[in-house]
Amino acid sequence: MTGPVGPIAHGTPEFRRLTLAMLFAGFSTFSLLYAAQPLLPLFSVEYGVSAEGASLAVSMATGPLAIGILVAGLVSDRVGRRPLMVAAMLSAGVLTLAAAFAPGWVALLVLRFLTGLALAGVPAVAMAYVAEEVDAASVGSAMGLYIAGSALGGMGGRLIASLVADIGGWRWAIGAVGLAGVVMGETFRRLAPRSRRFVPAQGRVGALMVQAGALFRDRALPLLFAESFLLMGAFVTVYNYAGYRLLAAPYHLSQSAVGAVFLLYVLGSASSAWFGGLAGRIGRRRVFWVPVMLLIAGLGIAAARPLALVVIGIAVVTVGFFGAHSIASAWTGRRAGAARGLGAALYLFFYYAGSSVLGSAGGFAWTHGGWPGVTLFCLGLAAMALIVALLLARVAPLEQAATPATVPEA
Repeated sequence: MTGPVGPIAHGTPEFRRLTLAMLFAGFSTFSLLYAAQPLLPLFSVEYGVSAEGASLAVSMATGPLAIGILVAGLVSDRVGRRPLMVAAMLSAGVLTLAAAFAPGWVALLVLRFLTGLALAGVPAVAMAYVAEEVDAASVGSAMGLYIAGSALGGMGGRLIASLVADIGGWRWAIGAVGLAGVVMGETFRRLAPRSRRFVPAQGRVGALMVQAGALFRDRALPLLFAESFLLMGAFVTVYNYAGYRLLAAPYHLSQSAVGAVFLLYVLGSASSAWFGGLAGRIGRRRVFWVPVMLLIAGLGIAAARPLALVVIGIAVVTVGFFGAHSIASAWTGRRAGAARGLGAALYLFFYYAGSSVLGSAGGFAWTHGGWPGVTLFCLGLAAMALIVALLLARVAPLEQAATPATVPEA
């Protein structure tokens, strides 16, 4: 440890530096991860690959991210949170910048794979870094900026890539996002306070396996993991292939206009807060099915032909997804109790696995069935998610059933 061991308090210069650094961390991570999504039709044109093939530019990043999240926490227990986050952000930025010069499709996918693997070092340990270094009463506000940065990065990376691609092509787009990632990584390194309270941990692998077994024996947690897989799969599929639909007849939108669709993520941020508050007031079991039904309704609206209805439908899908995600992720943390770190890691593993596996599988639906095929594919996933939500409503709260966690009402 270096420096004093007291936590960083709200209102201090160190706290301001840390919260700003976390904003950059969230923005950088999710802009680098998803910047390729609006560029999928351009990859299809340049490399002659199908929609499902082009979707690998996203899936090859989210897949290793899902696996890396399970490992990065253990690595950070030994090398520290901040050093791992700095290395993750800088290396991911450099790899994305290199992807702009990829000599072929395979090279591009390899670089995207390495980018996803590198990025796992940020979401896996961000909460642990803040929780260790910041006063307990101020953790919420510090993490709030990280979450805000994540939402802005997911939206901003896609939008920037679309705008630049309209002017200079996909290589300039990827290069611009990669350069921004390097700058934000270096900014994080300069701003983020060095760890003062980190204590290296040893011998935790066996204990984690025992904890994981207990989590999977819980009646609710496996269902919540399934929800993260199904809902993220449907959501990513919609956004993966909406660009193909909107660039083609009868819409013929520009790449920039298609990118502007990602501004709908703003609705997702509002939806997360609103549904999270509603679930807190009247109970997760009573509310969870509502945003899932909204997602299903949005899929139906987006299946219509008029452009206005397509955009409205995607907006409703976005509201429904983020509402359900906010409830499920918070529910996971509450249900996992003392093992909430591992519970969150497992939730994120299935979340990004859904993005990777189902996001690419949805490409077959587009190739063989167009947008109606995508709609049916996503409706199937959403219907399964609704069934799981109804099963979750029947799981007894923790005070009524023996579970691995020991916190009330979850």
